[in-house]
Amino acid sequence: MSVKIRMTRGGAKKRPYYRIVVADSRSPRDGRFIEKIGSYDPMLPKDRERVQLDVERVKYWLSQGAQPSDRVARFFTQAGLMKWEHGNNPEKAKPKAKAQERIKMEAQKAAEAAAAAAEQPAG
Repeated sequence: MSVKIRMTRGGAKKRPYYRIVVADSRSPRDGRFIEKIGSYDPMLPKDRERVQLDVERVKYWLSQGAQPSDRVARFFTQAGLMKWEHGNNPEKAKPKAKAQERIKMEAQKAAEAAAAAAEQPAG
């Protein structure tokens, strides 16, 4: 069973409030979870404590192999519980197969048009 540490959304419309929970990776975002280990209130001003964590339980679940989501990993880094680094995937920005084919076709048409223009006598 793969265990994730992630956020579930609560609160009213346009007033988000998140619980940081340990859940089975197959369960839905706001569905069943194993344990609540913290909370995040983005509506609080930045100078106040937005993130609250049960540090002992976080350490326990990390030692058991639970994988935090990117946002939760950032919170843990700020709390000094783990080291998180920004991922780098240069392949993600590259065009997919259809787009590459379209680019090739446009380049080929432009080359043909340039060759046709070069053959025309100036005059």
